[in-house]
Amino acid sequence: MEIVFHEHHANISERMRKRAETSVRRAATRLSRAVDGVIRFEQDGRVKRVEIVLHAPRQRKLIARGEGSYYGPALSSAMDRLMNQIRTVRAERRRAERARVVGKVASA
Repeated sequence: MEIVFHEHHANISERMRKRAETSVRRAATRLSRAVDGVIRFEQDGRVKRVEIVLHAPRQRKLIARGEGSYYGPALSSAMDRLMNQIRTVRAERRRAERARVVGKVASA
């Protein structure tokens, strides 16, 4: 999986980059077939934002944003939102698989 970093008016330490990369890779393992991810760090005055976008084939893009006074809490907030979206996608996929199985049993 490829990870792309974007920094808009922000200076990001190497430690924060590694933390973000590790978090996104961990989330990508829960989302099957993730192709790439984009992590954007932005600073607007005192507000720091982190936006994470995950792409997977034949699925909608998952986009999560977090804000805070520092990049650490903003990253944590964005990751929480991303993981909630992944849980939702997985639950929808399970429901669809159950419906297919029930449909096959009923038609047999």
